[in-house]
Amino acid sequence: MSAAAEHLEEQRQPLTRRLSHWLMAFAILVLIGSGWGIYNASPIFFFRFPNWLALGDDVDVALAWHNDPGVASAIAWHFAAIWLLGVGFVAFLLQGLLSGHFWRKYLPVTPRDFLRDFLAAATFRLKHHLGEYNAVQKALYLGVLLAVALQILSGLAIWKPVQLAGLTWLLGGFQSARIVHFLLMSGIALFVLVHVALALLVPKTMVAMVTGRATARSHER
Repeated sequence: MSAAAEHLEEQRQPLTRRLSHWLMAFAILVLIGSGWGIYNASPIFFFRFPNWLALGDDVDVALAWHNDPGVASAIAWHFAAIWLLGVGFVAFLLQGLLSGHFWRKYLPVTPRDFLRDFLAAATFRLKHHLGEYNAVQKALYLGVLLAVALQILSGLAIWKPVQLAGLTWLLGGFQSARIVHFLLMSGIALFVLVHVALALLVPKTMVAMVTGRATARSHER
């Protein structure tokens, strides 16, 4: 058997991608927290989020929206953050499309590849190579980009249900648009948790997203 051959793995993250990534990350956290404050004032389901998790000044769910300074504060945070998300999202998409990053890193991905890598990850047998995405990562990244786009559209339908009546109708009406918005938020929040967990497991990826470059040595036989 030949000796193991050592080679250097590398991951690069250009400045535009890093800035848009962190801008979106900050905006999403603010949107989730403020969204919970808005939700608490008029719940869709049978539960409310703890006030200490909601972003807003002393959100009081017992008061009506127009009399509730906490909800007003949550709405202000929400509208401020949505512009940050929009800028970051457009910048991330443009950089990924124009540079070819999406085609090289996110495609192709097939259900068969996803199932194979998902089972390998579930049994702790999935190997990670710096700078390469497995099928599960590809599917998650493509899925969250789609979820963010749909989240923006559903948010617009809730914000302007009369002016954007066609969009609201496509989402099944105002109340259905709220449910879609909530479900997409839940999916994005779950992605954030998984994304952070993976970054902690493979900290080199975090280094690349902060400094722009990370390397690691690996072996092949």
